[in-house]
Amino acid sequence: MSENNAAENNAAETVTDTINTAAQGGFEVRTDLALEQKESFEGDGGEISGVKLKEWHHQKSQVKLTEVKILNEQGAKAMGKPKGTYLTLEADRLSKADDEYHSEISEELARQIRKLMGEMIGWKEEDLPSVLVVGLGNSSVTPDSLGPRVLGNLQVTRHLDGQYGDTFLKDRSLPAISGIAPGVMAQTGMETAEILKGIIGQTHPDLIIAIDALAARSVHRLGTTIQLTDTGIHPGSGVGNHRHSLTKESLGVPVLAIGVPTVVGAAAIVHDTVSALVRVLSENENTKGTGSWIEDMDSEEQYQLIRELLEPEFGPLYVTPPDIDQSVKQLSFTISEGIHQAVFP
Repeated sequence: MSENNAAENNAAETVTDTINTAAQGGFEVRTDLALEQKESFEGDGGEISGVKLKEWHHQKSQVKLTEVKILNEQGAKAMGKPKGTYLTLEADRLSKADDEYHSEISEELARQIRKLMGEMIGWKEEDLPSVLVVGLGNSSVTPDSLGPRVLGNLQVTRHLDGQYGDTFLKDRSLPAISGIAPGVMAQTGMETAEILKGIIGQTHPDLIIAIDALAARSVHRLGTTIQLTDTGIHPGSGVGNHRHSLTKESLGVPVLAIGVPTVVGAAAIVHDTVSALVRVLSENENTKGTGSWIEDMDSEEQYQLIRELLEPEFGPLYVTPPDIDQSVKQLSFTISEGIHQAVFP
C-alpha cells in the first residue's frame, strides 16, 4: 500500500491517498487481508475452489491464527491474490499497552516467520541467513509509518564484518541483517522495486522481509491483526491501485511480507454500524419490521448500497483510529522483536 498514486501530494504518498485514488467501477471488497477476502465468500457457502483454510487458537495468549493457502490459478483468480500462503494472527489485546502480552505475540510471530523461512529458503535452526529488512511507507504520516518505525528498532549486523573482519559474524554465529526504509515515490522519484534491485545487486541477501501498513475491511482488525505471506508485497492490491510488485519474480530474491492494517473504509464502518442497528431493532417486538428491507440484503449488497450513498458525497474515504500513533509505536517494537527472535540463534 505504500507505493501509491499521490503525485499531487507535495508531502508524500500516504495510505489515505492510496484509497482516495482507488479504482472506480464495480464493487470490490477493498482489503489487503487474504482472510477478509476469504470471508467475503461466506454468503456463498464459504468454499472456494483452489483455496484451503486452517484455523487454530493459542489458549495462553488468546491468539487466533488463520492460514489461507491459495493453491492454484483458479483460487488466485477468485481471491484476487497470488498463489501462496497467507497467515493471519488476530489478538484483540494488541491494541493495549501491555508489554508482557506484546512479548508473547513477538514469540508467536517469530515462530511463524521461522516456519515461512523454512518453506521459502530451506532455513534451518543452525543456518545464519543474510536478510534484508525493508520498511515500506512514509515515516511522516503516522498510519503509513509502521515499516520505517520497525527499521528504527531493528538491530542490524551486516556491517560488522566490514568493521571487525570478514569472519566476525560467522565466528559469533550471527546472521547478516541489513535494513532500508526507501521512502515513497513522491519523495524519491523512484519505485521501491527500482531501489531494491540496486541494493540486492550489491548485497545479495538470501531473503527480504518487507513490512508495510495495510487496509482492512473490518474496523475490529485495525492494529490487532498481523498478516504474514510468502507472496511478497503487491502495493495497492487491496484498493485497485497497482504498482511494481516486490516479489521473488521481480527481485530475484524470496520476499516474506509482514503487514498490519492501519486504515479502514468509511463505508465499512457505516456498514458495521447499520448491521448492529438492524440486529438491535429486529430483537425488539416494537421495531421488528424497521429496516427489514436492509436485513433481507446479504452483507455485500448492504455494503454496496452504503458505498453508493457515501462516495458521491465524500469520495472513497478511509479513516484511522485516534490512537494510531501509540498503536503503531507498540506494533513496531513487537514486529522488530519478532524478527530478532526469528533470525538470531
